[in-house]
Amino acid sequence: MQKISIEALARQQLEAAIGSTNGRAADTVYGGHEKVLRQTVMAMTAGTRLSEHQNPGDATVFVIQGCINLRAGTESWQGKPGDLLIVPPGLHSLDAEEDSTFLFTVAKHRD
Repeated sequence: MQKISIEALARQQLEAAIGSTNGRAADTVYGGHEKVLRQTVMAMTAGTRLSEHQNPGDATVFVIQGCINLRAGTESWQGKPGDLLIVPPGLHSLDAEEDSTFLFTVAKHRD
């Protein structure tokens, strides 16, 4: 068994994002490319955007800190601490309204 403090990791990633040139940082805490399930703690500074990209499978975003907007087509959903956003299938993007951290979980579709 392994125990990980998601809150501590989120603080570390936010510090890394603040110090990076692109305003983002991430650390995969479980899984990876070889697994179906992957969980990644991500941080984005205010005004940073993950440009539109395809959903890799069933995915959720759990907001730890800050405020984010998940956009898909003409729809958008705001997430604040404690909110779980279900990522819709297809193209989507993510914007950080303020310095934000979140747990991104994806279960990739098997071929």
